[in-house]
Amino acid sequence: MVQRRSLALPHGVPVLALSFLACVATGVELSVNNHAADFTLSTGLSPAISLSCLVHNSSQAEELLWYRGAGQVDLKDGNKVNISNICISPVNESDNGVTFTCRLARDKAVQVSVTLDVQFPPQLSGEETLQVEEEKDVTLTCNSKSNPQGQSTWLKDNQSLTLQQSHHKLYQTSEVFQLSISKVQKSDNGTYTCLVESRLGNGTRDFHLIVEDKKPVFPKEAVIAAVVVVTITILFGIVAQKDKFLKVW
Repeated sequence: MVQRRSLALPHGVPVLALSFLACVATGVELSVNNHAADFTLSTGLSPAISLSCLVHNSSQAEELLWYRGAGQVDLKDGNKVNISNICISPVNESDNGVTFTCRLARDKAVQVSVTLDVQFPPQLSGEETLQVEEEKDVTLTCNSKSNPQGQSTWLKDNQSLTLQQSHHKLYQTSEVFQLSISKVQKSDNGTYTCLVESRLGNGTRDFHLIVEDKKPVFPKEAVIAAVVVVTITILFGIVAQKDKFLKVW
């Protein structure tokens, strides 16, 4: 009778094998444009920039995924394995602050992200002509986009605007620059210029303020009082002539 012998492995071999496999699985690394960690890419407005994601420390074919923010980027079949490239064309203001992430398909924890820092000169917008009645309030709103953020000032008729504490009020955020004028007068007529200055250039936007004559206020109270007086007069007249009405009947 033939006895079958089982091949006994040393006690430590399974543990070593598992450790080796774990090392292989977690040893895969990615780089984007030669950066192995998250980074910021500074650029200006340009026709295009490219991002290249590369797999390191893997002996097998690895599928890659690209994301713009939370949305996945569609890749062609020949642009997914071990190396993957995407092109951003053109690079404009809307790309500023957007994060692109390259991830390993089988382990999305393996990833590298790049955040775009798109720098551009001031770009301004806002309603160009405003008509307001005398003694009313008005607000000129200058919408401003720039990176880096510029310094904002207001001009009137190409001269520095002298702010009056009880008459003018300024409000500013990173993208909005407002000038409020309380109880406008004829002297407030003119062209107001929103000027934003940055190291990449300057931007201007003209606002034409037209102050119209104050319209006469409709005397509601006087009309109501007149109607009341006329109504009472008619009632008194009817009462005074009631005897004649009775005789006719």
